[in-house]
Amino acid sequence: MATAKKPAPAKKTPVTKAPAKAPAKKAAAPKKAAKPMAKAGAKPAAAAKKPAPKAAEKAQVKRILFLVGDYVEDYEVMVPFQALLMLGYQVDAACPDKTAGDIVRTSIHDFEGDQTYSEKRGHNFSLNKDFAKINAADYAGLVIPGGRAPEYIRLNTRVIEIVRQFNAAKKPIAAICHGPLVLVTAGVLKGRTSAAYPACGPDVTCAGGAYAEIALDKAVTDGNLVTAPAWPAHPDWLAQFVALLGAKISI
Repeated sequence: MATAKKPAPAKKTPVTKAPAKAPAKKAAAPKKAAKPMAKAGAKPAAAAKKPAPKAAEKAQVKRILFLVGDYVEDYEVMVPFQALLMLGYQVDAACPDKTAGDIVRTSIHDFEGDQTYSEKRGHNFSLNKDFAKINAADYAGLVIPGGRAPEYIRLNTRVIEIVRQFNAAKKPIAAICHGPLVLVTAGVLKGRTSAAYPACGPDVTCAGGAYAEIALDKAVTDGNLVTAPAWPAHPDWLAQFVALLGAKISI
């Protein structure tokens, strides 16, 4: 009998493994936009301009110097000092041999029907400038109040030198009441018209000036000098002085 052949074993089909996926690449960061190439000969872009300073910051504050001493007339130092501050000036008050923070005593001269003014003790007035550090070139104008002070501060050679420096530079000088006594001693009244307290009129004349006999509430200007007889003239005196300084005031 023929022997039945055993079926040949089935060939195993090799199983092919799917290839492993490569790890995903990280997304590349976006490239920065390239700066445009400057054309040959092109001017570089101008840097942003800084904002222009305000006009008030540009303008330099004008400075006014007061020369005072003990028993300066109370109104004649207090009123113009505060009025000029109100107008925006920097006001420095100095006295020979004193420094900022010291005081001068003031006197009050009044007109009460006597043959001359009456005199009473006034306030203490604080100085804000060292006399030894005064530089006339730093100031636009000079004020010399009246009272007893001018009688003795004119004996100080530095006071006289300062007045002459202001006058030589044609800077405005305002003197009131006995204040022109300092102008007399400085020799700046020759050929000039000046008011003063009436009792000081002969001094103006002896110094070669023309004494202006005007009402107590009036002032007179001659060149760079503004003078007046006494504190009732403050409105007119200050108006003429600030006009010389170049101030324009309107309401």
